Amino acid sequence: MSGTRQVSQDSGDGRPPSALVTGASRGIGRAIAERLAAAGFALTLSGRHQEPLDEVARAVEGVAAQTDVVPADMAAEDDVHRLANRHAGRFGSLDLLVLCAGFGTSGLIAEYPVRRFDRQVEVNLRAPFLLIQDCLPSLRKAAALHPERGARIAAITSLTAVASEPGLAAYGATKAALISVCQSVNAEESAAGVSATAISPGYVDTEMSSWVRDRIDPADMIEAGDIAELVVALTRLSARAVVPGIVVARRGDTQWRA
Repeated sequence: MSGTRQVSQDSGDGRPPSALVTGASRGIGRAIAERLAAAGFALTLSGRHQEPLDEVARAVEGVAAQTDVVPADMAAEDDVHRLANRHAGRFGSLDLLVLCAGFGTSGLIAEYPVRRFDRQVEVNLRAPFLLIQDCLPSLRKAAALHPERGARIAAITSLTAVASEPGLAAYGATKAALISVCQSVNAEESAAGVSATAISPGYVDTEMSSWVRDRIDPADMIEAGDIAELVVALTRLSARAVVPGIVVARRGDTQWRA
């Protein structure tokens, strides 16, 4: 399923706002895709595998203004370029880029395999950097079309990028670097209406957090829908408001622990 679905929603100029969401097949990415669909966005949905993406596309059918499914491996540079080009070719401009695809494994620095570190750099940092580069023309075009609201990048990082935790050095480092990339986007592009926000949550109740469920009750984790609500809220701000970062902690006495 890679075709486009259309309904009558638009943003007042004959075209709906569009968003490209990586990691859209599950967890936080899927929740974001569903909330953006409900808000009338046209969506490019990306993840590694076709079948779960098709499931998300079916779930938002008739709600999203349009959907396009583009399987892509964020560790493959050609896939990253193809994804950006596919969105630009289908939708012309890009109102919101959501960087949600991520990869992480735990381990202490003293014994951490460098190949795992390299993999996380590829997926969590290099791919978002390349995708931002490739999508900037489309983001700038959207900002020029709607200078009152501009265009946005929302990068899902981690609380471990803000407050380090034992065993998560590699993951936290790549996400901290992604926060820095967002800040650089704001320094270079926000005057022209393109801004970036790094959203840094503690553990969210998704499959990616299943490895800590033996010590953290999922009922005490953040809901994926909470992160999705923040992303949608960013799209409702004026271009004058730049939000460099948002930290989302779990309830209780662990405010600076993921």
